[in-house]
Amino acid sequence: MLTPVTLLGRIVCLEPMTMNHVHDLCSAAAEDRSTYSFTNVPNGHEETKRYIDGALMSLDKGRAMPFVVRHIETGRIVGTTRFLDLEVFSWPPPGPPGVSSGPSPTDATPPTVAEIGSTWYAPSAQRTGVNTECKLLMLTHAFESWNAIRVTLKTDARNKRSRSAIQRLGAAFEGVRRAHAPASEGGIRDTAYYSILANEWPEVRTNLLERLERGSRGAAE
Repeated sequence: MLTPVTLLGRIVCLEPMTMNHVHDLCSAAAEDRSTYSFTNVPNGHEETKRYIDGALMSLDKGRAMPFVVRHIETGRIVGTTRFLDLEVFSWPPPGPPGVSSGPSPTDATPPTVAEIGSTWYAPSAQRTGVNTECKLLMLTHAFESWNAIRVTLKTDARNKRSRSAIQRLGAAFEGVRRAHAPASEGGIRDTAYYSILANEWPEVRTNLLERLERGSRGAAE
């Protein structure tokens, strides 16, 4: 199993999610739910408990690493994000393409590929530097601590705000997987896929750092 980590930046601290975060996450989700049209965000105390329980079950299976996002200046929990679909590639591959490969990741055998997802923020944290720094911290950990070769990001194809945010990171658009999964509001959704490869990471990192610097200058003026 991978040991949960804390990722500390200037704006946010990504803390390992625990059941102790139920109240704070519930409060963040209740701030204003009008921006969650295409996002699975728990509503109320019991849903938040189930949401966290599901995330921790995925952690125990070694396929996810969930965080809560703490805003350093205010001390408030303002959302959540996680690594998921963590895989260790092995050679020769254990089966045909599409078959889950390799053992579960551990500290000794970290993920070869990862996804960043299940991300949502309270409206007060949206369109701030919070998401930019979260992605910087997580991508840095994936590419520089785990030495991953690819990080995937995906979203409901209808979610224009989320797609724009992913594109601003510098991720490459791969295409849309049709009728991919249940939609948050019911029905079936198409999913837009994006990715960043290890050799693209230096340029993406520079882009994220520049965006944070521009944001901090703007806040100071």
